[in-house]
Amino acid sequence: MARRKRFDDDSHENHERWLISYADFITLLFAFFVVMYAVSVVNVGKYKVLSDALGDAFGGHGAARRIDASVEVEALPLSNLIAHRRAEAAKRDRERLDLLARKLNSVLAPLVDSGKVRITQSARGITVEINASVLFDEGDAALVGNARETLRTVAGLLKDDPHAIEVEGHTDTTPIRNAAFPSNWELSAVRASTVVRLFVENGVAEQRLAAVGRGANQPVAPNGDATGRARNRRVAVTILSGSGAD
Repeated sequence: MARRKRFDDDSHENHERWLISYADFITLLFAFFVVMYAVSVVNVGKYKVLSDALGDAFGGHGAARRIDASVEVEALPLSNLIAHRRAEAAKRDRERLDLLARKLNSVLAPLVDSGKVRITQSARGITVEINASVLFDEGDAALVGNARETLRTVAGLLKDDPHAIEVEGHTDTTPIRNAAFPSNWELSAVRASTVVRLFVENGVAEQRLAAVGRGANQPVAPNGDATGRARNRRVAVTILSGSGAD
């Protein structure tokens, strides 16, 4: 009987031993979930410091613009970097155009002082407006007098510049009808083409140039008197900003 009792005690002890393993398993499982939770939680303060440092390094003012409990964060400042580069390119372009405008004013100073040439700058670029009397006889599109030398001087400044160039011919409202020019459209277009051809002959790349005939449709003065009509007969050479100038 004593031996049987010992056997029963051993059986009872072995029967409850699984509780130890089960408790160990539950403890390990709890520890696992604690670790996983700790890994998944972002330290917002440290994240903001890191993202701001990265943003400043890439030329922005910090990548994180909004950090809340749900950790909503903008992307790293790639857009800021692109915008910065574009701003730098635009700045270099303005500086190049400013220098070119000063050179044009210098070489064309006598004509500028006499009112025959006007040089202006705008967001579109530099416009050199040359009165038609400097370049052509009235009603004609053949270059006269010192016109070729004047345009060669301008071409010398433009040939190494990267900007696109638009040459526009303008007339007054007085109709013209002859064998060469049935209307003011043809006269203005051929005058623009004549200037473009001389630029090409003097080293300005063809692909940078465009010739446009405006006729009498863009006056800069009233056509009611001779002074206004003379002002409207002109060729405008515009060096377009931002065209291939990186």
